[in-house]
Amino acid sequence: MRIGVPKEIKNHEYRVGLTPQSVAELTGLGHEVSVQTQAGAAIGFFDEDYQAAGARIARDADEVFDVAELIVKVKEPLAEERARLRPEHTLFTYLHLAPDRAQTDELIASGAVCIAYETVTDAQGRLPLLAPMSEVAGRMSIQAGATCLEKARGGRGVLLGGVPGVPAGKVVILGGGVVGSHALAMAVGLGADVTVLDKSVDALRRLDAQYGNRIATLYSTRSAVREQVLAADLVIGAVLIPGASAPKLISAEMVSLMKPGAVLVDVAIDQGGCSETSKPTTHDKPTYLVDEVVHYCVANMPGGVARTSTLALNNATLPFVVALAEKGTRRALEGDPHLLNGLNVARGLITCASVADAHGLPHQPPGAVLAEL
Repeated sequence: MRIGVPKEIKNHEYRVGLTPQSVAELTGLGHEVSVQTQAGAAIGFFDEDYQAAGARIARDADEVFDVAELIVKVKEPLAEERARLRPEHTLFTYLHLAPDRAQTDELIASGAVCIAYETVTDAQGRLPLLAPMSEVAGRMSIQAGATCLEKARGGRGVLLGGVPGVPAGKVVILGGGVVGSHALAMAVGLGADVTVLDKSVDALRRLDAQYGNRIATLYSTRSAVREQVLAADLVIGAVLIPGASAPKLISAEMVSLMKPGAVLVDVAIDQGGCSETSKPTTHDKPTYLVDEVVHYCVANMPGGVARTSTLALNNATLPFVVALAEKGTRRALEGDPHLLNGLNVARGLITCASVADAHGLPHQPPGAVLAEL
């Protein structure tokens, strides 16, 4: 199969779809890989590394899209990339379509087969291609929040771990999944006063068994969320409904009542955010104020530690890329119901119910379109 790796063009996005090591695996199996020049240079993966792995270096994105059957990316394609997609392409990347009608419409119009990392599942119902970036984002959320709490950055001037004789900062984590668990580990490590809320009692039991009296766990209700958010110095939004828009757990009215200089890090922003006041930001301009509350809503947080993130992501995605290359898109999807769950758009049809529901559009079950591939 002919595989293409374009350079990411989202603001401060330095990750790359395939590392040289991953390329070597694919070329060793007889596949052709074209990598756009400088695609990984910012994180130490140079053109000569890709050439040594057997890749062909393409001069620009147009050349990558022209020669490739399978496009492997990291972030959702921006408008200029979507314009290059054709029906013969299979796109494998993060998509996050539920809050993005323009992207949804243009992927439908392209006729391409679009498989989203974030809805691929495993035998336990987990999201193995979302997990590594959720781990990174969860850990980053605490260091970003701690920085935003500094007075010079608009925060309350609170040190999360406190010092002897001074109380620690209060961190509230909404969601005890992958993001929340990794945020919790970092916050506890800093010595913060941490409370985590979740609707899964099993998740709360797991966290309580791990951390004991070093944290507080609460079942998530409207009143519990409100009480904790208003008392917090730092709130981490770590909620996820796979493929769907994030629930709005924090109202604008609640934000108006938060402590002046408190910080909200909305990791759920890729799926629309969990606060009514959240809107996507970039690494260039990561924060803004609403009612004196600092909002950090960077939509590609793991891009800030792009080398670590790329290596972690490739560990998870490479087996699926190999399957797509070895079997072809149709046979790979037919043979793996978990990869099939990643199919979001194909041949002009939405194949993910959550995406369709978010936009009020019809959809076909993913298995129903396989004959068209």
